[in-house]
Amino acid sequence: MKAPASLRDDSHAPPSTLATDTALAPKRPRGRPRKTALELDDGNRRQDLITASAKLFRKQGFDATSTRDIAAAVGMHSGSPFYHFKSKDALLFAVMEAGMHTALARQAQALAALPASASSVDTMRSLIRAHYETLLGPGNDFVPVMLYEHRALSARQRTDLARLQTDYEAAWTPVLQRLHDSGQLGAPVKLARLLILGALNWSVQWFDRKKGASLDELTSACIALFLKDKA
Repeated sequence: MKAPASLRDDSHAPPSTLATDTALAPKRPRGRPRKTALELDDGNRRQDLITASAKLFRKQGFDATSTRDIAAAVGMHSGSPFYHFKSKDALLFAVMEAGMHTALARQAQALAALPASASSVDTMRSLIRAHYETLLGPGNDFVPVMLYEHRALSARQRTDLARLQTDYEAAWTPVLQRLHDSGQLGAPVKLARLLILGALNWSVQWFDRKKGASLDELTSACIALFLKDKA
């Protein structure tokens, strides 16, 4: 009995037949498979969701904002955000995490732009100005969300976020220490850092760019308020 074609052993087929079969077989593309249009757009849609969520969480509050609200804000179907994030809680953490990474990058860029001869006061001014840009500049919604929705995070998420905050505040401590050593900062360094950042962060509640001062003017006012001239 002849074996079905699909079960035959072709190991004894003439070389010409095997060569022909090999030549006709489709070639496998090298490297990674090409991404679909949805996969190519995944990064952009993810960022759209983070931006829209930050605005809604700030305006409406985390609890009052539904995934349907978020999806509508970016032109998605109501269930589509779950393709990018497991839950609304995950979106909340993504908002805060992305905001902190942006703040860290902005701060690092501001410090890198300082000349080697920059004084401690100049460095402090640069830190305050960069912080105000994070608080009050474009896309600043994550700060109020982080201030008021922090308790909605899980313990692990709070721990991860605390690490980023520690990295951010680490740049302030040596500058404040030098200012304290020179007599320009009267308060203890740790308390001064907490009080200064607390005062700056509260500006998201009252600052109005149309009615208030510019960010440069705010920065100069902070320097005058927190520091004193050398004796």
